[in-house]
Amino acid sequence: MPWTLSAKKVTYWQGKAGLIGEFEANLGSPETVRAGLTIINTFRIRPLLLSHSHRNDTVLVGEICICIKNGDDMRKIIVLSMITLDGVMQAPGGPKEDTSGGFNHGGWTAPYGDDVYSKVVEQELKPADYLLGRKTFEIWADYWPEHADFWRGINDGTKYVLSKTMKKSAWKNSVFLKSVADIKKLKRSKGSHIQVWGSGKLIQLLFKNDLVDELRLKIHPLTLGKGKKLFGNGVIPAAFTLVESIVTPSGVIIANYQRAGKVKTGTVGA
Repeated sequence: MPWTLSAKKVTYWQGKAGLIGEFEANLGSPETVRAGLTIINTFRIRPLLLSHSHRNDTVLVGEICICIKNGDDMRKIIVLSMITLDGVMQAPGGPKEDTSGGFNHGGWTAPYGDDVYSKVVEQELKPADYLLGRKTFEIWADYWPEHADFWRGINDGTKYVLSKTMKKSAWKNSVFLKSVADIKKLKRSKGSHIQVWGSGKLIQLLFKNDLVDELRLKIHPLTLGKGKKLFGNGVIPAAFTLVESIVTPSGVIIANYQRAGKVKTGTVGA
């Protein structure tokens, strides 16, 4: 059951916007706050009285009851990325995939393929919805419509593209978004979880706004020294939990991490 009931008294609020901000800042569960709470309704109740209605929870804040929808039932944004030991994610698939910035190491994942690796990729290529940056979308739109025999379902899955300049595409099932607000709205919509492939700049934006729910990484045993990196200038302090991992015969660490609240600190040995 993805609904939780929490109470935290807030001593100050100013209007609905101020109330919500103060409420989220003082809620006891950082994991719940991170998942995103949708304010459904607010109403005044007697002190210390908690109400419950259908699948929505209520939280007492002073004498105000806030009816919230827990973010656990939102669509997750899952970042899938092939990276090097030094975090490079640029052009893993081929020499001409992305040569921007003078990058000449494209196709660096090729030597590490094996049966274990292939089975993981096969699972990841099942039909899904996708959130892409403009550049990645353009690369995909130029290639995948004619190669769907390898990635079955790629043409049928919805491709959500964050772009301020693109408004349409001949590739079917392409939807264009303009802002972070559009992405948040997408997360609140009905549907399957959303996969992010490539899209380095978009990923930084997602990190910055704490919108990454899960990381599915393939960490390859090499360094490149230069190239676009997964963990760039958008990364914020955030904790993740390892939920699944394997090591392939070729030495690739395949690890899935789920977002797990705030970073905790302490003194080692204390």
